[in-house]
Amino acid sequence: MRIGKFAETNKLSIDTIRHYMDLGLIVPEKRGGHYFFDEQCQSELEHILELKGMGFSLNEMKMIFFYKNFGKLLDYEEDSYYQSLFLDKFKKLEQEIKNLIEFKDRLKLKLEHLSTKSVGSPLMMGVDLRILDILTCLKCGETPTLQDGFISRNQIIDGKLHCDCGTEYLIESGIVKVGEPERSLRGRPLEHHIHEYIRETDHLYLENLQNGLQWSKRKLDQVDLHHSVLLELGSGLGFFLRNIFQDLPEDCLYIAVDHDLEKQRFLKNLLERTGYKRKILFICADFLEIPIKAHSVDMMIDYSGTSNYSFLSEAFLLHEVDSLVKPDGYLLGSYLAFKNFSPKSKIAAKFRGNFTVDKIRKNIDKLKYISLEERTSKYVDKGGRYEDFFVQGEEIYSYRFFGKR
Repeated sequence: MRIGKFAETNKLSIDTIRHYMDLGLIVPEKRGGHYFFDEQCQSELEHILELKGMGFSLNEMKMIFFYKNFGKLLDYEEDSYYQSLFLDKFKKLEQEIKNLIEFKDRLKLKLEHLSTKSVGSPLMMGVDLRILDILTCLKCGETPTLQDGFISRNQIIDGKLHCDCGTEYLIESGIVKVGEPERSLRGRPLEHHIHEYIRETDHLYLENLQNGLQWSKRKLDQVDLHHSVLLELGSGLGFFLRNIFQDLPEDCLYIAVDHDLEKQRFLKNLLERTGYKRKILFICADFLEIPIKAHSVDMMIDYSGTSNYSFLSEAFLLHEVDSLVKPDGYLLGSYLAFKNFSPKSKIAAKFRGNFTVDKIRKNIDKLKYISLEERTSKYVDKGGRYEDFFVQGEEIYSYRFFGKR
């Protein structure tokens, strides 16, 4: 009979039959471009299903079939061989069951621990009254003052920063707002977005991101951050900040800048729920409208902020915000780089320079940063649903830079 009928008779899919054929477990006769399955094939399939029912893997079945077909054992030898084989499999299954019971018990203990684990009360994060002096009016350069504020534990939760020139900045739920935030088109909560991002993104791409986070965290550990001011360009969902949050000194100020208010709220809520007290200033603003005084930042954290900016701009973002950084400041950055561009590339020709390591390195050099360490990641040719900025035929990688003026 043909493959379709053979599969239907045995209540299996055609793909399953083809898989058994690929492994050499079933060897039908081929005539005129079609496979025909006889009683021998039926016997082989029944043997496969019998072994499968006893827990044998397909690779183990292949070895059994090799012995069966090449050994040509006598009856008593065959019985002895199978008895030894099944006894060995029986012992392995017993050990696996024992291991699974142990795993189950450990999981049960872990679940019980998690269900009884006390979660501290969330610490409301706002704009610390002690850091108002670092803010500046973008119009006149003066320091704005607080008006109509709701303050809790020296944190401004809601209020208005007013400047004598008439400029005002709102503080809403502990976030400083400058101008109109980006409008989000997402329909689902951001918690779901993170889970989907992990599921839908290529594993090698995620591995590069993970390696970059670990490398960056180690570089940060090499610097004394006490009484320092760090500013991150494009904090997003907090992939970077959430990894270093607990390690930040309490007297360190971390300024998280993003133009997406929903992401800022999400990240702030996550950090509040940890119960750890850290000094974080959330600013929802365009990168060119960050109301921070010149030469206030000890370390600029550019974890793909410049790269994301470069999708729609020829300017190198670090140049645009350089006035915020101290003359002896640090730079910790990670940049998307293309190994090659396809004729069908989604990156417009005029924007491609900022996605090449040579151009990125030259721009960093112009800012007088001296390299302390640099790294490049593996090439990847797939991103996934949420990382679709490159097309088939293109390869990308990450260029990481840690330096000081």
